[in-house]
Amino acid sequence: MPPHRSMTVAERFDDPDDTREAIMKATYDALCTHGYADLTIQRIGDEFPKSKSLVYHHYDTKDELLLDFLSFMLEHFETSVPRQDYDDAATHLEAVLDHVVPDTLEDERAEFMRAMVELRAQAAHDPAYHEHFTRSTRFFHDRFVTIIERGIEEGVFREVDPDRVAAYLLATVTGTMTQRTTADVEASIPAVREELRTYVETRLRTEPRTPE
Repeated sequence: MPPHRSMTVAERFDDPDDTREAIMKATYDALCTHGYADLTIQRIGDEFPKSKSLVYHHYDTKDELLLDFLSFMLEHFETSVPRQDYDDAATHLEAVLDHVVPDTLEDERAEFMRAMVELRAQAAHDPAYHEHFTRSTRFFHDRFVTIIERGIEEGVFREVDPDRVAAYLLATVTGTMTQRTTADVEASIPAVREELRTYVETRLRTEPRTPE
């Protein structure tokens, strides 16, 4: 079966269908350009192709808009993270890891990832952000659990604890995302990805992968 091709964030915004999506695109563009600290509704309005008054009509504050943006993006991730269109769970898991921990990042995705790390930092002291990132973490954790449980049922994964494995994978993914946006570690990312492959091979798979 051919690999699943996930829609990128930029592609998600190619042709906004309604006012909300157009505002979300403007928020995405402004966030990538300015980051959280320098972001204002005015700057989001500057990216909005319609009247700026529409942005102010729908949102009173920057954080109200950003929390809606985060919910919008979680909806995007729910449809863009590869699903079960793979021959087995091991191949599926590799595709998800390739998606969330790519060896290299295009500039736009790197800018967006930096902005998301800034937004995650707000969760340390803001209950609304904390609630969102708890929900987001649960989604990705549950997606890993589903894949691992499927692999156990198929016999391609060992009888591991899916929750523990999912927690480990998610901590590694989140840590990698934070490190690559806050420190000069990009050269080490391929090694991290290779270690994740080794983990899947030695900790999860019941049989070694057949060389291609």
